Amino acid sequence: MTSSTPHYLCPVSTLFHLPCKGGIYNYIRIKENHVETTTLKDTKEQKPVKKRLVLRLFQAKKQKMGMVENEEIVIVGGGIAGLATAVALKRVGFQARVLERHHELRAGGTAISLAPNAWFALRALGVDRKLTSTHQIFTKVVVTNLETGDTQAMAMPMKKDSFRGDDIGVRYVQRKTLLKALAEELPPDTIRFSSKLISIKNETLRDSSKVTALHLDDGSIIKAKVVIGCDGVHSTVAQWLGLSQPLNSGRSAAYGLSVFSEDHGFEMQVRQYLGDSIRAGFIPLNSKEVYWFFFHKSSSFEQEISMSPELILKEVTDNLAKDFPSDFLTVAKHTDLSNLAWGPLRFRAPWNVAFGRTQNGNVTVAGDAMHPMTPDIGQGACSALEDAVVLARCLNQAHTTATDNRQWVENGLKRYVNERRWRVAGVVAGAWLSGTVHQGGCGDQQWWSRATRWFRDRCLYKFVLPKLVDFVWTDCGDLGSPVTQGVKST
Repeated sequence: MTSSTPHYLCPVSTLFHLPCKGGIYNYIRIKENHVETTTLKDTKEQKPVKKRLVLRLFQAKKQKMGMVENEEIVIVGGGIAGLATAVALKRVGFQARVLERHHELRAGGTAISLAPNAWFALRALGVDRKLTSTHQIFTKVVVTNLETGDTQAMAMPMKKDSFRGDDIGVRYVQRKTLLKALAEELPPDTIRFSSKLISIKNETLRDSSKVTALHLDDGSIIKAKVVIGCDGVHSTVAQWLGLSQPLNSGRSAAYGLSVFSEDHGFEMQVRQYLGDSIRAGFIPLNSKEVYWFFFHKSSSFEQEISMSPELILKEVTDNLAKDFPSDFLTVAKHTDLSNLAWGPLRFRAPWNVAFGRTQNGNVTVAGDAMHPMTPDIGQGACSALEDAVVLARCLNQAHTTATDNRQWVENGLKRYVNERRWRVAGVVAGAWLSGTVHQGGCGDQQWWSRATRWFRDRCLYKFVLPKLVDFVWTDCGDLGSPVTQGVKST
């Protein structure tokens, strides 16, 4: 007899009996937040039950039962914003449940830029030292104008952290590395996988307290005292709050991670290339891995090739970037096809972020669910990390100063929204402006494209970017004093 206990969150006790070929009988007991599998065999052959089959059976049983679960705090989405928020809440004394619609953490994606404001947030979360020792600071960016051949070299900011004495600057980290570092800070049963949210309803209990009912696609219902939507650009929670759908910027992007069998030989600096409605570049992550990107004006053929990594790479190397410098093409041709993606660049209108309904009672949003933005100034993940720290701090402060047990959660969420809305609205606007100017306008009007390219080449790097550099040095602060108990009735 063999036994194993994988970490799947299954909150009831039941028993499945699955006969298999060769005289093997698999017993699966779902009990107290775990799936326990036991295999009995009377032959030499052994075929353990597949985890996905277990989940399908369990989900079918839950749907028939109409199961209802109760949680204190639920975070919808297990991406960077969701995990960072769970870590922040844990550090101030709140336990949260994270609902992730995939069956495991999404290890896909390439690299992300973490500016100083992100490192200040990671320091507050207690995660920064896991990453700084293995990721170096970038101090130089080289920009080449493909139309004129001119090249500009600019210094990237780096300062000494007066708090710890460490160097603070821009580092590039693979998305899966950051997710892993955050997940390691959480108890193993925090994340509930294969849990897709389909609808939200507010309910008033018999004692007049309010909860939010989350209906999942497997038929189960979770009633939570606090709901935080971190479910990405097309957020179900944001839609329920009434926020507008993200806008299409008219630009698209391909992202890739290239892997070399030997040292690629590139200097550890950021390389960018600017052309007519095009912006591209690459960043070495280490001696064998290079992150690259290609931004361009959207076109009608993208939907046809967006699901095929082979076609995406062929379009970039044989068409869009065929006249690019050899260094870029060398990087692109070494792309690991499992780490290649293409899609439209979307953002939420800044005025909707500033004035829209980003909180309703005990429900709010964070990360891309609140402020989806284009990646032109590398602030998407940075802003999400800031959200996590500010949200946990505001709930902590509201809890410790509460005079009304029914209102402190709502007051804390209002404080969070008021502190974040104007800053992130400015980031969204700055990212859109930077991207539009960098790519020479991307419009059909020639006069507009010429004007934006003139502004880019003569003003952007001298006057605008230095202001954005100052912006990313903002420190979101620490988490404050930890609370001593969980969420009270709201």
